[in-house]
Amino acid sequence: MKGGEAIIKSLTDQGVDVVFGYPGGVLLPLYDVIYDSDMKHILVRHEQCAAHAADGYARASGKVGVCIGTSGPGATNLVTGIATAYMDSSPIIAIAGQVSTPLIGNDAFQEVDTLGMTMPITKHNFQAMHADEIPGLIKSAFYIANTGRPGPVVLDLPKDVQQEDFDFEKAEPMELPGYKPTKKGHPLQVKRATDLILSCKKPVILAGGGVILSGSSSELLRLSEILGAPVATSLMGKGSFPEDHPLSLGMLGMHGKQVANFTVDDCDCLIAIGCRFSDRTTGSLSKFAKDAKIVHIDVDPAEIGKNVDVDVPIVGDAKIVMQSLLQTISQKKVSAAVNTAAWTKHVSAFRKRSIPRVSFDEIPLKPQQVIKEISEAITDDTIVTTDVGQNQMWMAHYFTSRIPRTFLSSGGLGTMGFGFPAAIGAKVAKPETDVVAVCGDGGFLMVCQDLATIKDYDIPIVICVLDNRYLGMVAQWQKLFYNNRISHTKLGNVPDFVKLAESFDIKGEKVEKPGELKESLKRALNSGEPTLLDIVIDPDEILPMVPPGRGLTEIVGEYKVETEYPGEIPYKSKAREMEGD
Repeated sequence: MKGGEAIIKSLTDQGVDVVFGYPGGVLLPLYDVIYDSDMKHILVRHEQCAAHAADGYARASGKVGVCIGTSGPGATNLVTGIATAYMDSSPIIAIAGQVSTPLIGNDAFQEVDTLGMTMPITKHNFQAMHADEIPGLIKSAFYIANTGRPGPVVLDLPKDVQQEDFDFEKAEPMELPGYKPTKKGHPLQVKRATDLILSCKKPVILAGGGVILSGSSSELLRLSEILGAPVATSLMGKGSFPEDHPLSLGMLGMHGKQVANFTVDDCDCLIAIGCRFSDRTTGSLSKFAKDAKIVHIDVDPAEIGKNVDVDVPIVGDAKIVMQSLLQTISQKKVSAAVNTAAWTKHVSAFRKRSIPRVSFDEIPLKPQQVIKEISEAITDDTIVTTDVGQNQMWMAHYFTSRIPRTFLSSGGLGTMGFGFPAAIGAKVAKPETDVVAVCGDGGFLMVCQDLATIKDYDIPIVICVLDNRYLGMVAQWQKLFYNNRISHTKLGNVPDFVKLAESFDIKGEKVEKPGELKESLKRALNSGEPTLLDIVIDPDEILPMVPPGRGLTEIVGEYKVETEYPGEIPYKSKAREMEGD
């Protein structure tokens, strides 16, 4: 068979039934094969959206997503989506066309060094120089992408290699020297962690995206309840622990919940699982959990000790390590929750005190009210994607997530334009599940051309555009830290989003008053058709935050809370000291 046929057969052998792509000259041999194949191909309107859609597919399903772009600008347009997947450990395969092998290095038309360009933002990348390499490369790419710490792999495919004839044979695994991900935690380290955890009285668990990737939410829940340890999450860990559970603290960090930030600051033992201690999570490293002993569990040894000094490191898969921890704790035959009862009571009281206010009758709509109505209109298993900016942080802060893989957001790279195409991929992965994309007007305008995609392929997602006519998060920083000097963050000429949707033959509806969104969203989801909701919100509303370089308790901005603090705190606490603030 030809190289192009081998690509499709090899993808099919790996269980791939859908790809997101955009053709080009050097991909003509591959696309000619796709014409006669059973492979479903979704034509996006920009290669960046192909990568984000593959990413959303991977995050929603746990399988590897696949995207395709041509050489030159096609490959460069994939880069942002590849980097997004790399930062958030999302397994995708990006197939890039390349000029024919005799032309490589000659600055040929639409040639770029895809391997060099993507080396820092992939787990690995391959270039096939002969067609008979294709089956092995693709099999290896899928293995690398979805084992250990997941991530993107790039396949660079010259045009002549796609056209070359060869005798296809079943792919044998390639030799991958040095790539042997550790799954089981070292028993001695697990024992040390157990002894440390059981000796503490104020433990907190910090759950990151690794908990979701390893499918270990049930182990996390059991560990939390056995220890009486409250659980905070990173942005990527949102959904790993049910946020309506009494031990849930919500998201930690710069835009985190007050109860999460103060509780982590107070703890004497921090058990970090599948997180990388990013700057947005920790704030000032010198002030982060300074009185706590730290246990760090991560499948990637490079992350342990990178940002935060650790007392007990454990390299391994989060699910397997937590299972070992639970077994070791049970062998101790002690009731860990007895030691932490006072701490649990303190955290519960503070959590009740700091319940945020979410009901508002004002016009223009407050984002808190918007998220309240979104929450009332959807079910627990609805997949929600977000863009990046204020819309993202309002959702992370106020939206209650209960199930893994239902809250999808760009964390590490903070990629505007992620939410809408990620929702496309999520819906393709989970066609029976409702999918809602929550976008800012700025981010949506970067990718709005793919309204054509959801119409052409009848992908019935609902897009909620939070419309405040600003690049909201950047403007928020300008208001708080740059003396209200609003420099080029007012969007100015923004289209009528309803008319924009209608121009693509998609339903659109404007929402301006409290109570309208809940009914509009329900109606849109029940219609089974792609729909855009233009939601006009207050441009002056901001979310309290920790300024860059400050400690987690140094929050600026006003928290609106529903209840008063209902009791005494049994430990000296910064939360108590700031009660009157």
